[in-house]
Amino acid sequence: MRPLNAQIRLENLRHNYRILKNIHGGKLLAVVKADAYGHGAVRCAHALADMADGFAVASVEEAVQLREHGIENPILLLGGVFEAGEYRPADHYRLWPAVCSQWQLEALLHHQWQQPVKVWLKMDSGMHRSGFFPHNYAAAYTALKQSQNIESIVKFSHFSCADEVDDAMTAMQMEAFDSGCGGLEGEESLANSAAMLRYPAARRDWGRAGIALYGACPLGHADSRLKPVMRLSTRVFGERVLQPHSPVGYGAAFYTEKSTRVGLIACGYADGYPRHAPSGTPVAIGSHRSRVIGRVSMDMMTVELDVSQEGIGSEVELWGDTVNVNEVAKAAGTIAYELLCHVKRAKFTYYE
Repeated sequence: MRPLNAQIRLENLRHNYRILKNIHGGKLLAVVKADAYGHGAVRCAHALADMADGFAVASVEEAVQLREHGIENPILLLGGVFEAGEYRPADHYRLWPAVCSQWQLEALLHHQWQQPVKVWLKMDSGMHRSGFFPHNYAAAYTALKQSQNIESIVKFSHFSCADEVDDAMTAMQMEAFDSGCGGLEGEESLANSAAMLRYPAARRDWGRAGIALYGACPLGHADSRLKPVMRLSTRVFGERVLQPHSPVGYGAAFYTEKSTRVGLIACGYADGYPRHAPSGTPVAIGSHRSRVIGRVSMDMMTVELDVSQEGIGSEVELWGDTVNVNEVAKAAGTIAYELLCHVKRAKFTYYE
């Protein structure tokens, strides 16, 4: 059996939720969209069901999957519906729809709801992707407030730069949000993972924990308070010794500088490992940190074997406890979100 394994440590997931809820101070949604950022939405939701104030997903289909697997917690549709007909399953499965546009608002008000619904009304406070502009927000809020089908309204927005060093954009968005919500009663939600960790003023009634829930700090570095949930590992299944100035892999992009033991491992870009990870990207062989050498191939890649005990059969951690996923992402010029979401062809094992 191909030895590529994704270990999902559910107790680390629960630990991270407790830490983030304590940091935020209010109610906290666990974001499990995109199959829980590649970790398995159903298993992760069940692990958090007795402690999460609710879950957030990207589509009705993702929400229905959770409901049909026994998840009873509130579920928010972060982007709302994609067509008016989706309000029927949203109603049937007791989902909380976000309202991010005029057509979603009108369709929601037109739907004959079986029971009053909690709505999350989104403001475009500066990201300019979706939501009502601040000067139109009160009108949308009032239209919802006047409907007998609306149980309550949560006012929310999304930050574009909360994970960036420059605070100006985030401060501007908070100011725009507070101005646009002036005089409008009800709960609020601003803090995503990055804002939760960096901006106390963004910690309102509801937080939305995404990437940090899975132990990857959205600020691009390791955070000792968070524990990695996924550990991706494989094994060395081939070995050779190359003389100095020998090329390794496609394009002869890497040449050895000395006599080098090269290990062949079972993982490649078809498994979700980034093809553009350059030579020098860290891996861990046993307890020893080493590096990728040569280009990443579709099904395999090569690593440097430095210690005599390393060889065929040695475990190689691609990311997890010794190698932080942010290190790999930075080396490959991407973000941890993408790496975690793209893992496939691995054997997933869940540890309670």
